[in-house]
Amino acid sequence: MTASIARPVALAGLLVVLSAASAFAHHPMGGEVPRTVFHGLLSGLGHPIIGLDHLAAIVGVGLLAGIARRGLLPVIAFSAAVIVGVVAHVGGVGLPGGEFLVGLTTVLIGALVIVRQDMSPALAAALFAVAGFVHGHALGEAVVGAEQTPIAAYLIGLFVVQSAIGLAAYAAALRFAERARAALSIAGAVVDRKS
Repeated sequence: MTASIARPVALAGLLVVLSAASAFAHHPMGGEVPRTVFHGLLSGLGHPIIGLDHLAAIVGVGLLAGIARRGLLPVIAFSAAVIVGVVAHVGGVGLPGGEFLVGLTTVLIGALVIVRQDMSPALAAALFAVAGFVHGHALGEAVVGAEQTPIAAYLIGLFVVQSAIGLAAYAAALRFAERARAALSIAGAVVDRKS
């Protein structure tokens, strides 16, 4: 296997392993809210990977940031807004049509990847912050009723895993953008199909 093929194959394999490990890690609570720091952290690390709509959205955000070659601000804005959305949900702030909005924002992010929409970093950060808030609000349901310490661990896990996924997608887009414009369009279509 050539080096140009081996890296993407290795990355795909790693994602499969991480997805399986995260799925396993997310289930120790048996559908219950996290009661310990450890369970909160595992849930935060696993939830965005298990939820394909959330995974597709952060991958799309990272791809778009890389396509535009405008820096990491959109990825960080999305990840930070996810945290704000979780805190809002736990604090009792409602979001009518939340699941619909999760799907809609995921489709829109996918569409932007398909057309390789170039936009200013500030506009991208604002749009992705809104999408991040919507996704965070939905992810917050997993910790409603939990104590503060497991919630804090959940937030740390969410931020770490989403930032890592977004940064990996960003790096991949930078590396392959010149050689793989068609592949990025296909990736955008996959993001749309997952929502």
